[in-house]
Amino acid sequence: MDFRRLDAYFRRMVEEGLLPGALVLVARGGEVAFLGVYGYLDPGRGLPMREDAFFRLYSMTKPWVSALALTFVEEGTLSLRDPLEKYLPGFAALKVGREVGEEVVLEPLRRPVLVYDLLRHTAGFTYGVFFRSPVKRLYLEAGVDRFDLSREAFLSRLAALPLRFQPGEAFEYGLSTDVLGHLLEALAGKGLAELLEERVFRPLGMKDSGFVAQDPTRLAQPFPQDPETGRRIVLLPVEAPPPRYAGGMGGVGTAWDYLRFLEALRTGKGLLHPSLARLMTQDHLGPLYPEGLRRGLEYLPGPGYGFGLGVAVRLAGGMAPGHPGEFYWAGFGGTYFFVDPAAGLTALLLAQAPNLLAVLEPERALHSVYGDRMGLTFKTLVYGAL
Repeated sequence: MDFRRLDAYFRRMVEEGLLPGALVLVARGGEVAFLGVYGYLDPGRGLPMREDAFFRLYSMTKPWVSALALTFVEEGTLSLRDPLEKYLPGFAALKVGREVGEEVVLEPLRRPVLVYDLLRHTAGFTYGVFFRSPVKRLYLEAGVDRFDLSREAFLSRLAALPLRFQPGEAFEYGLSTDVLGHLLEALAGKGLAELLEERVFRPLGMKDSGFVAQDPTRLAQPFPQDPETGRRIVLLPVEAPPPRYAGGMGGVGTAWDYLRFLEALRTGKGLLHPSLARLMTQDHLGPLYPEGLRRGLEYLPGPGYGFGLGVAVRLAGGMAPGHPGEFYWAGFGGTYFFVDPAAGLTALLLAQAPNLLAVLEPERALHSVYGDRMGLTFKTLVYGAL
């Protein structure tokens, strides 16, 4: 294996001021094949990146919570067919907001939101940020994307908003995993942080994972200003317990811990029964996949991918090398992983370099060096090294 091109790429990204710092970890058959440590842990203070750095994971928290939910399914205390309102009754009166021009016309639900919908993002919940629509505008006005809401405020505000699509009828990436995390809290009578510690982190030996960076001196920081937009970068505060445990964006962890989690999914050992690990990492969209692609850039998994229960799943083709059954996901803060079971391959890229264009100017997001472009380059260079 020859990782020189991969290594040179990230050194160049740092030298050109496009990345503050990064940590790259590649494993083959469970053995570390490559570790790259680049740039700065804190560019503002000139502190070098370190192997044990904490990173804000943003949406890479979602696979944690999805796997957590499947531990309850595995023991029979939760069903994928359970309706959301069984655990969170405040969502019993949900409506769908059909978008007619710039107007939102409320319609009744044809069926309830199911746990299954929350896991595969077919519940109809959206984000106010990332692209624009009349329903998304309502989300922005209600402030449900904010990190500083209490659990009660978040749930009450969200329950008063319309879904963007009928449950089960479209893939719509959004706040579903946040809702799923709070559903699990209601089911178990415990906080999400405690549930993850008991059922995911402790069994896998993930000592540096959670919702708080246990050692803030090891917390990776972004550039003060985004080199692409010139705008100030402000990331989630993870130095103290949050107002609520946001299962879709609030996690923090290290590369070594996240590798343990991904290896558990790849091998079906240590966390979920192999059959449940396979269930999580196989496609669950079916005919909704081509329909989603017709919506264009809003469909996040991209060409060649469907979506499983918390991760994107490769079906065929794609824009980078790989095999059917490969799964991946990423986080807004600059983190990315992919796992290719057919190749015995697990790869992680952790940085704190968000794609602000994805929020500020979604139409220009494809011109960013971050996001999908960096992920595709990373994946291509990893396969090229094998």
